[in-house]
Amino acid sequence: MNKMRVGLLYGGRSVEHEVSIVSATSIRKALDPNRFEVIPLGVDHKGCFHLGDPTASLQDGLRGPEVWILPVPGSPTLFCPSDGRKLDLDLFFPIIHGTGGEDGILQGLLELSGVPYVGSGVLSSSVQMDKDITKRLLEKGGIPVVPWLTLTRHEIVSLDAHRAEFETRVANELGFPVFVKPASLGSSVGITKVKQKADLLPALQAAAKLDTKVLIERGIDAREIEVAVLGNHAPKASIPGEIRPKSEFYDYAAKYQDDSTELLVPAPLSPSETEAVKQLALQTFSLVDASGFARVDFFLERQTGKFFLNEINSLPGFTSVSMFPRLWEASGVAYPALLETLIELALEKHAEQRDLNRNYLV
Repeated sequence: MNKMRVGLLYGGRSVEHEVSIVSATSIRKALDPNRFEVIPLGVDHKGCFHLGDPTASLQDGLRGPEVWILPVPGSPTLFCPSDGRKLDLDLFFPIIHGTGGEDGILQGLLELSGVPYVGSGVLSSSVQMDKDITKRLLEKGGIPVVPWLTLTRHEIVSLDAHRAEFETRVANELGFPVFVKPASLGSSVGITKVKQKADLLPALQAAAKLDTKVLIERGIDAREIEVAVLGNHAPKASIPGEIRPKSEFYDYAAKYQDDSTELLVPAPLSPSETEAVKQLALQTFSLVDASGFARVDFFLERQTGKFFLNEINSLPGFTSVSMFPRLWEASGVAYPALLETLIELALEKHAEQRDLNRNYLV
């Protein structure tokens, strides 16, 4: 039996570059070598694609020969300009977190290549990446979201002229503390917990260095609950898990550097709470037209017992400590089987798209 040639896309231009390498390393290790030939495709900080050596580390792969993904269906998938090599792939497995990886940009290129790829499509990826757009859409769909305000970088630059007025507005509409976060980054990069008016503008300015749009979100006293979703037309939700950081909130250090963070799987919830959050996760997945997989994160407000959507992640982490594979492992789907299911879902979605009639006159 011929092995499936899987292009493993990792790295990227975003601040989550290093996390992506760790995720990709775990995926490469877990894919069955008897069924899959993994072709490492590393994207460096400049956005250039490199062909890695399958026997070398993925970090080394970022220094491999430059390679182009050809956006021409039916042609060879990859072209190495340095030596003229052409390579065909059967499928792409993108695990580039953040900007340029899960915001629809990469998905658009993969669509043009005509090769199946794991995960959501262009529109859904774009929606899921932008926390502001996600909130607007899901709020219309009946999903409870934490109250928020959105500012562009341009608006933040001009805040000095009416700083006091804006601080009063935030205090009246949201109250303190608030969380200031870039609209389109992940891994809690650039997030600041702001407890008083004086710290609001510096937090906004810091976030605006990372993104052109920034959210100010009401801070609520809540537990952090996560659900993994898997599927296309009939998605399934995993058992929920709970994140209990020792720091004030689940920031980058708590996620990847602090061993004291507790990851509880399953989350200690009542049966009714478990069912409620699973249904909310499935509804969210459907409303943003997701496919393949996503991790849906919620806040469970301690005072009211109400769930609020935090965010949905179209390319959740696959590191050894990541919740998505942990939740499915606890739900009865082992890591290698999970990866194979994602590949099957990608092939299913691609086959459906391929069968569409693209010529109106035929």
